[in-house]
Amino acid sequence: MAKLLTPDICVIGAGSGGLSVAAAAAAFGVPVVLIEKGKMGGDCLNYGCVPSKAMLAAARHAHALRHGAQFGIADVEPDIDFSKVNQHIQAVVSAIAPNDSVERFTALGVQVIKAEARFKDARTVVAGDVEIRARRFVIATGSSPAIPPIPGLDGIGYLTNETLFEQTSRPRHLVVIGGGPVGLEMAQAHRRLGSAVTVIEAAAALGKHDPEMVAIVVKELRAEGVEIHEETLVKSVERRGRSGVRVHIESRAGAEIVDGTHLLVATGRTGNVAGLDLKKAGIACDRQGIKVTAKLRTTNRRVYAVGDVTGSLQFTHVAGYHAGLVVRALLFRLPARENRQIIPRVTFTDPELADVGLGEAEAATKHGAIRILRWPYAENDRAQAERRTEGHVKLVAGKRGRILGVSIVGANAGEMINMWALALTKDMTVKDVAAYVPPYPTMGEIGRRAAITYFMEATRKPLVRRVVRWLRVFG
Repeated sequence: MAKLLTPDICVIGAGSGGLSVAAAAAAFGVPVVLIEKGKMGGDCLNYGCVPSKAMLAAARHAHALRHGAQFGIADVEPDIDFSKVNQHIQAVVSAIAPNDSVERFTALGVQVIKAEARFKDARTVVAGDVEIRARRFVIATGSSPAIPPIPGLDGIGYLTNETLFEQTSRPRHLVVIGGGPVGLEMAQAHRRLGSAVTVIEAAAALGKHDPEMVAIVVKELRAEGVEIHEETLVKSVERRGRSGVRVHIESRAGAEIVDGTHLLVATGRTGNVAGLDLKKAGIACDRQGIKVTAKLRTTNRRVYAVGDVTGSLQFTHVAGYHAGLVVRALLFRLPARENRQIIPRVTFTDPELADVGLGEAEAATKHGAIRILRWPYAENDRAQAERRTEGHVKLVAGKRGRILGVSIVGANAGEMINMWALALTKDMTVKDVAAYVPPYPTMGEIGRRAAITYFMEATRKPLVRRVVRWLRVFG
């Protein structure tokens, strides 16, 4: 007979969202069970954000060695040991892993069960030889790579983000299917680490970002030698020789063949719902994931879902944001609704691309009259000192200078977008931003200079000029 547990909260999935809910509940003395069938830390720690950024860091160092001449330092072609790059990646993962371990969460007071979870009915989950009947459930099972139905793909050994970081030898020619953030980040990283790289994208590269800003990123990647095919379909793939791959593509220019040694599939992600028996619990889902309300409740009022499994914006920080909303609802009965307009997005290419809020086209459709404010990196002293002058900040302002959206392309864009995410969260105006004092010299000044341009029109108005002249009479 299965052992019965009756915690207040049962969390399914030990990724960012699930761990945050479990830790918060335990901190307030609430009985909580956490179920995880795979690795603690989920996709971000083991296959996503952490290993990819570790690889990008290694690639950035290699790139810097090749471009020292502009600082008076001789350019050097780095001697890259790909197996040691892999060791660096795994060391970074290992350094962070204890924060997400079973031992740590057990010490926090969370009962961790390492097993696959499935719903037995609307209020019961089975995990191994245990049944859990909780007051509320939180599904945080994350997502997995979405594999497109490309003829021949099943017959070759392709890579995804879940297997890419197991590679200990450098791909001679990496072919990437998908020109989204993962595809382009890994394309640039491998190019800088010495691989030939070809990217194939069915639509436009980084199509969810502002095209004006994307153009700067794509230009730089192409300048570094990444071959990017946009609006190009993959018709089929096949094995070439013992270990190679041949990709048949078609664009407006006609049919072509791309030969490579390795194939990375980076065509999006789909929520992990298989095996959960959601129907038995009355939980609706579709191809993207579990359907939830703005309050993150599923069609079963006892069950919430957070993070990638909802098919929402699939970022680790979104899972953490969702977790905070659910904790407010579960522990304090406070109203909490998801607001996607305050969620920043970053693509960690070089230059980085970050945005938050509405883009120019969306803002114009929704709000009508808008103002576009820009300021280039080239007009920033710190950017000049570091020779990082490519890019600019773009603000979208509405009535009375209300900040509707911000896009940044350039060095440190992912760090700089933080302040703008706060500005949108607090419904700030360009006047608020223009009033703060940034330290000099920093790249954070670029955004403030963009905000100040909102007031430049006033300097050209005859009435304002007359008032200024009149005030001068008083000394």
